[in-house]
Amino acid sequence: MTTHIALLLYPGVTQLDLTAPFELFHRLPDTKVHVVWKNTQPVFADSGLGILPTASFDDVPPADVLCVPGGYGQIDLLGDDEVLGFLRRQGEQAKYVTSVCTGALLLGAAGLLRGYRAATHWAYMDLLPIVGATPVNERGGVTAGLDFGLRVAAELAGADVAKRTQLMIEYDPAPPFQSGHPRSADPALVDSVQQKLAAVHERRKAALHALAG
Repeated sequence: MTTHIALLLYPGVTQLDLTAPFELFHRLPDTKVHVVWKNTQPVFADSGLGILPTASFDDVPPADVLCVPGGYGQIDLLGDDEVLGFLRRQGEQAKYVTSVCTGALLLGAAGLLRGYRAATHWAYMDLLPIVGATPVNERGGVTAGLDFGLRVAAELAGADVAKRTQLMIEYDPAPPFQSGHPRSADPALVDSVQQKLAAVHERRKAALHALAG
């Protein structure tokens, strides 16, 4: 039986949030990955990269795995009834409801995180309780899509397949800097990044509060 995975695509997505798990999922046996948006016209990521959807909301089959990536465009979708309705319909019957980075906030806006533990980008962890989720201090940012993808791959196809897939893409991280999270980055650098993200944080916070009523 084919496993169907639906990856939400939308204008302003962070492409690595989507393409990192896609790179793993499409290698799994008996698996069909659908890159889904309202229609099948090209969609542009927040970096300007164009991505082509493979299915629309109306023609994608029921997903075994629903995955929502993050990105600045996610803010505009917090009040989009068509997107939230699609997530609710798929989420109600999917075996795995997942996200990468700030995609968690969109799942939360659809009511799919209430009562669950969740993670997102470190700068927005404090927003998870607004949508009824319990923040957990685990990897939740952009590059977490690879680790997340391997965990899902192991659930779907077994640890041996996941390990083989990791070897095939030579995912053997050795970052040149230990600066990927506030717990290891220089405090001055953390402060500067927080200041840069402050306006976006307030936009996300305001949109989530408005949705919560």
